[in-house]
Amino acid sequence: MKLSVVIPVWNEVNTIKKLMNIIFDVDLNKEIIIVDDGSTDGTRELIKKDYGKRKDVKVILHEKNKGKGSAIRNGLKHATGDIVIIQDADLEYDPRDYPKLVQPIINGETEVVYGSRFLNRKNKYFFSMNLIATKILNLMANILYNAKITDEPTCYKVFSKKAIDSVDLKCKGFEFCPEVTAKIRKNGYKIKEIPISYKPRSKKEGKKIRCTDGMEAIWTLLKYRFIK
Repeated sequence: MKLSVVIPVWNEVNTIKKLMNIIFDVDLNKEIIIVDDGSTDGTRELIKKDYGKRKDVKVILHEKNKGKGSAIRNGLKHATGDIVIIQDADLEYDPRDYPKLVQPIINGETEVVYGSRFLNRKNKYFFSMNLIATKILNLMANILYNAKITDEPTCYKVFSKKAIDSVDLKCKGFEFCPEVTAKIRKNGYKIKEIPISYKPRSKKEGKKIRCTDGMEAIWTLLKYRFIK
């Protein structure tokens, strides 16, 4: 089986190279799809120079910033693997978790896996509005969609190609997570969670998500409960 790693990137010049080196070292048959979403800090030039000619990397460049959801949707169009995983470019999530994340799909146990930060007790978190929003999103996903999950907004969402292709995504920004959760569950797919490593970064270190994104995520879960 082949794994497609979809990486939406926006202004991550300080982390993208280290991330790519870790992904290259993961012993799985894989293709890497980098979607630069209009970076202005040198990320775009670095990606073109270092990875533009590699056969195992597809480089997609947005002329202007369209949002994380738009970058993911574009990346998914170019994915040819049997399994697809979403990877942020900020090093909060560790690609060395890939083998255990894809194994339940390879084994035929499930077609959707979420990496849960909260099932790994070694992880540390910043107490913030983001953490509160995560708890609210978990509760809503479990009540509205019977998702039975502990980490709805996790970056590490893994799908069989069949499962992700069944979802008609409309997202443009950070609402990718609640939209795909809502639609995957409405399509009848169960979500299996696997504990993952997590090293949170602060806003000073470049964390981009805002309180307004949390509000939009809450609205997205509510909206797709009642519409397609």
